[in-house]
Parts: sequence; C-alpha cells; structure tokens
Amino acid sequence: MTILDKIVARKKEEVADAKEKVSLSNLQAMPLFSCSCYNLKESILDPNRTGIIAEYKRASPSKGLINGTSSVQEVVSGYQAAGASAISVLTDKDFFQGSLEDLTAAREVLQIPLLRKEFIVDEYQIAEAKAYGADIILLIAACLEQQEIKTLSEYAKSLGLNVLLEVHNEEELQKSIFESIDAIGVNNRNLKDFSVSLEHSYDLVNKIPNQFIKVSESGISDPETIKALKKAGFNAFLIGENFMKTKDPMAAIQEFVKQI
Repeated sequence: MTILDKIVARKKEEVADAKEKVSLSNLQAMPLFSCSCYNLKESILDPNRTGIIAEYKRASPSKGLINGTSSVQEVVSGYQAAGASAISVLTDKDFFQGSLEDLTAAREVLQIPLLRKEFIVDEYQIAEAKAYGADIILLIAACLEQQEIKTLSEYAKSLGLNVLLEVHNEEELQKSIFESIDAIGVNNRNLKDFSVSLEHSYDLVNKIPNQFIKVSESGISDPETIKALKKAGFNAFLIGENFMKTKDPMAAIQEFVKQI
C-alpha cells in the first residue's frame, strides 16, 4: 500500500466512527453551519493580497513533526496580516496531527477564506467542514472516482462552500473538470511516494481551463518561484512547510512576501 492508500483506508474508518458519534442533523444545527462562506476567487484575485494560501501544518507522513510549538491562532493571524489570500488547516489526526478544533480556532481569528485540508471520501466530511468553520473543501483526484468528484463537489456547492480540486497529472485533470469546481490545484508532491517536482505545475498550467483559479501546491520555498509560476499562469500558491518549519512562521511569511 502507498501512503495515500493507508490514509484513505484509515479515513473511511474515521468517518464511520464520526457518524456514530455526531449525526448529520447535529452538524447542521451547529452555529457555524449556517454562516456564509468567504469567496475564494475574490480573495485570490484581490490585488491587495498575495495569492498565497498559507498552511498550518504540524506534521506530515514524510517529515514527521514539523512544528509542535506554534499555536493555530497566532500562526494564521500572522499569515492573514502578511497578506495571505486564504488559509489552509490540516484536520487529519493520525498522519498530520491536526483536528477539527484547529479549524474552528482558525475561523475565530480570520476574515479570509479557510480551507479544510483533508482527505475527503464522504459527503459527511463536507458537512463537518461547514459545521466547523471552513469556506473551502479539498477534493483529491488521486483518491476519488470521476463520479465521486462530481457528487462531492455538487454537495459542497449546495452548502455554499468553495471547492478546490487537487490533481497531479493530466489524466486526473481530464476526469475532474466540472462546473461545481472553483479552483484546480496542481500538487507538485507525488502522494504515492512524496517526491516533489515543480515540473508538474508547468506541465499542466495551460491544460487547466481559464475559468478556474489555478493553484500550484507544495514544494514552493523561494519567492522567485512564485514570480515564475505567476508568469506561467498560476493565480495562487499553497505554501505550508516552508513557513511552518521555522521557529517563527509569522516572521517567515512576512520576509517571503517582502521578496515577491
């Protein structure tokens, strides 16, 4: 099994457990469920912001613990102040040491779109995302069938959520283009072996229809790379590890933004 296979198998168990503990109607009754969502496209294209989707990420399967000291609220507040266009928060517990409580904590201090970064395999997780304060959900083409992408994205849109679809190659891209998607991200990290190459972004940028926000994800550590990716046609850039691996992620993003 690849790491992705292991994560998805565990995720299905988690969802089954969560459904036993908290019903869909209970999620729908939570205060944040009825809140309007911030618009991802508007925030990304806002000339006063950077296009950066800055990520709060404690750990990963490939690196282990990245940052176990910086709190969610101080980090995401710093990201927002530095000009991030959106915030991503990992909610996977077993592999990334995240939680839904991290999502709600972030929501309390943000006035920009918030992404639930998760391996979504069930509509229930989308309802959870809304109930805990997300504006955006992530769908990963590598772990979903074409019909699942359509069904899940349409359900997310019915709740007012923005949808970011993640692809890794042209085959995944072509099976995944639906009107219910807002943004398409190219993951430069191969989820099967966690190797990273920016060539994935450059190879796919012109194959993504222009109606979608184009996002380059992972492996971005140099402000010059942002300039090159913008020139190639990307609107947004998901960056997590580069800031989180420092002692002060808030200072790290400020310095990064100065250089772009």
